[in-house]
Amino acid sequence: MLTIKTSDLSPAQLQNYMQYAIAPRPICFATTIDKAGNINLSPFSFFNMFSTNPPMCVFSPARRVRDNTTKHTLENILEVKECVINIVNYPMVQQMSLASTEYAKGVNEFEKAGFTMLPSQLVKPPRVAEAPVQMECTVTEVIHLGENPGAGNLILAEVKLIHIKEEILDAEGKIDQEKIDLVARLGGDWYCRVTADNLFKVAKPLTTLGIGVDALPKGVRNSMVLTGNDLGMLGNVEHLPTDDEVDAIRNSETVKEILDATIGDANNRERELHDFAKQLLSRGSVNEALKVVLL
Repeated sequence: MLTIKTSDLSPAQLQNYMQYAIAPRPICFATTIDKAGNINLSPFSFFNMFSTNPPMCVFSPARRVRDNTTKHTLENILEVKECVINIVNYPMVQQMSLASTEYAKGVNEFEKAGFTMLPSQLVKPPRVAEAPVQMECTVTEVIHLGENPGAGNLILAEVKLIHIKEEILDAEGKIDQEKIDLVARLGGDWYCRVTADNLFKVAKPLTTLGIGVDALPKGVRNSMVLTGNDLGMLGNVEHLPTDDEVDAIRNSETVKEILDATIGDANNRERELHDFAKQLLSRGSVNEALKVVLL
């Protein structure tokens, strides 16, 4: 494993390693305005939500690594402590990237990138009409992390109003993760797109305590077939099945075939049972899979 002291790297080298490793990152497409009324629109991938009560987002227009200059977004927010955080989806990603061009102060990136300005209701900066979600925010604090190239400036933005396009909502009025078609930032020129074929769910252990991987038999924990993800699913069940429940799985047609075909061959029996359990896990049948591996 490569081990590197961050102090041995230049800011550019360190930024490369971190931006490729800490990914994907959501994109804050921020609208700001200065006292003279000049509007700025710029994307930032140093961004996330950090609180819901109060509803707080944080993003960071870092000092440029190249020449240690600050960005218009930061300068504007220090003058007018308001912003709009526009969420970026795939249909607008190329225009969003164009808006990141370092145009001179006073140049309106809405016009350069071909976006539509939509008046906000509570704050001065306009919204991006094309964005699927637009959040009007007041800035409560700016935290400067340093004066050197690459130093961040944390913008603490309290969300006051959220505007959501109805076409991305499901029947219950919630945002549909498939419909919103989000994109996220990776390292260099790389992005990723959140589409239906790469979405998956992981059950949260919120209401019950999972038994843990350590509660599984050693032969299961050291399986040559089951992966760490598989073991994590098995360890997330609330309790081990009873002996009767495990014994009952023998009546499964597939299990019976495996047991009959591997009489006297313990190694192949375990491998084939674990293969079948892996199939069950891929279909979400966690309890059935656990019974199979416990045979």
